[in-house]
Amino acid sequence: MPMSMSKMLLVFMLVLSLLIALVPHLIWLIAWLIARCTNHSISYAPFGWTAVGLVVLFWVTMAYGYYIGRWRAAVVNVTYTHRGLPLAFDGFKIVQISDLHLSTFDDNPRQLERFVDSINAQQPDLICFTGDLVTIGRQEAEPYAAAIRRLHARHGVVSVLGNHDFLIYEPTLARDSAARMRAVEALVEFQRNTLGWTLLRDEHIRISADDGSFITILGVDNKNCSNQGFKTVDMGNLPKAMEGTGGFRILLSHDPSHWVAEVLHDTDIPLTLSGHTHAAQIRLFGWTPAAVTFLHTDGRYDEGGQTLYVNVGLGCTAPFRFGANPEITVITLKSLR
Repeated sequence: MPMSMSKMLLVFMLVLSLLIALVPHLIWLIAWLIARCTNHSISYAPFGWTAVGLVVLFWVTMAYGYYIGRWRAAVVNVTYTHRGLPLAFDGFKIVQISDLHLSTFDDNPRQLERFVDSINAQQPDLICFTGDLVTIGRQEAEPYAAAIRRLHARHGVVSVLGNHDFLIYEPTLARDSAARMRAVEALVEFQRNTLGWTLLRDEHIRISADDGSFITILGVDNKNCSNQGFKTVDMGNLPKAMEGTGGFRILLSHDPSHWVAEVLHDTDIPLTLSGHTHAAQIRLFGWTPAAVTFLHTDGRYDEGGQTLYVNVGLGCTAPFRFGANPEITVITLKSLR
């Protein structure tokens, strides 16, 4: 039976605790050898207490991230203004969520219900989910179908597939590409038929107003363009999704590396919504370790009249968050006319 995320975290913490404790002892050993060679003495106690203090601090931090940090959702309000937005959509409210990784909630299913309540409380016109419903397989999602079906917006939920949704982390499927793609299609049907979401796979939909004006929502399969981050997939077809589109467009693309590679400067798509990075689930004084591997890690980026927003997700790939709180992004569209 596969080890649960919680047990994996515990093993990780035990191993890392040993490594943390080892560092002061190695420094003490070096200092002791130098002292012996120079006929001096050195006390062990400061090094021993430093090791104890570092391990305690590490465990307190991890306990906070496990029991508190991963459940403290932040509602982030963003106003997006664009001259090309039809007047009828002035004030149109989009709630973006991302990276549910539903196995996150196996030890606290009630928390998913609370997240759903918080999303619905925003009274969105549209909910956009930017990928990674699961971490390993569809079986993670099935116990939460009823809770997720409660998500409500005037124009429903629109979604795309993230890298985890292509089930590349399930060992048996990783060895059999045909079986993996069948499993992916089953997950696609789960989103469309069981959840009732509009899943866009290199496709687009129009949302029309009473006066005949419209906005277009485009969605692509996971598209990694720079090998930022860890193991992923490169599947999306943006030109296909764009065929026959015009006017004000919003692109849903899970991996933010796609924005620089194919969207920014190469198209006139004004707004792109992504996820994927989780901001490494850690943010300290505004800095996230995700910046080591990702050019765009979290929040809003504006360049040349185009905008990318990276949502840090609601779920976890490891059951821990410190500073990078689960995020519900509320984007209110405003017209300049």
